[in-house]
Amino acid sequence: MNSVVVYGATGHTGRFVVEELLRRGFPTVVSGRDATTLETLASKWGAVDVRPAAVDDPSALDRALQNAAAVINCAGPFASTADPVIDAAGRARIPYVDVAAELEANVSTFGRRSESLVLPAMAFYGGLGDLLTTAALGERTTADEVHVAYGLSSWHPTPGTRAAGQVSHDRRAGRRVRFSGGTLQYHDDKPVQQDWTFPEPLGRRCVIAEFTMADVITVPSHIAVPEVRTYMTLEAAGDLANADTPAPVATDAQGRSDQTFVVDVLVRTGADERRATARGQDIYAITAPLAVEAVRRILAGETWTTGVASAGALFDATDFLKNLPLDVDLP
Repeated sequence: MNSVVVYGATGHTGRFVVEELLRRGFPTVVSGRDATTLETLASKWGAVDVRPAAVDDPSALDRALQNAAAVINCAGPFASTADPVIDAAGRARIPYVDVAAELEANVSTFGRRSESLVLPAMAFYGGLGDLLTTAALGERTTADEVHVAYGLSSWHPTPGTRAAGQVSHDRRAGRRVRFSGGTLQYHDDKPVQQDWTFPEPLGRRCVIAEFTMADVITVPSHIAVPEVRTYMTLEAAGDLANADTPAPVATDAQGRSDQTFVVDVLVRTGADERRATARGQDIYAITAPLAVEAVRRILAGETWTTGVASAGALFDATDFLKNLPLDVDLP
């Protein structure tokens, strides 16, 4: 079996991805700019191949991907890393998967043409909501509205999350964004609070409406829907906005924080409403099984399309969700 390369293996999410690959028995290559940290982590991981590569060095990226089966890009900001790593994957003729939650980077990636398979936003934000939406729709490929509500007990952002958020903020000159009327719209409206009734045990919570996440890119990429709206619990949004909120701290043997989450998806088509919900622990940790299960299915030929595509377009969404370490309720 050829190796799976993790680019950005030294980051918080990258480490979870490496450990998930090793747990599943995948030969693993760790890559990124920081050779010293890669070597230090490799001494802990053991059976990994270390191939340092700067994102602005195409030859080094080519060496990192040599004889690989696939690459998972965990290195943000993805505005800087996505295109170079996708290009290298194209030269190597291998699938590319990333965990980007940056809207502008996702838009750019979905706008590419590629002969190789490219799967953006295969993460908690973007990938999970897309799978839940697709599972809720069943055989349908159209909807009137999709609502994705994030019920996070807290949000201790990593340095990578903060850096990526700042890049996105700067790229849109501080404006907010919504998906309405079938298009992305940039605006200066003030955030609005409303109540959302999550399944128990969360129940009724105050959320920030139009707290726009990558689902507004992934869902409309393959579902004909004019309105996609995402929401975030007020407490979690406050944690993210507070510059003094510390990074996540491991509280169990898997390295997960004590953060819990509920992702509640409501799909409306005419008078019909369908709901799909997932519950779990640690938004960064759950990204690892999402990305690694995607790679497993891609390499096994368990995909429905080619080129650039989202998780919902690529996979049997219901079956995929049932194979994740989540508590899932589907229609």
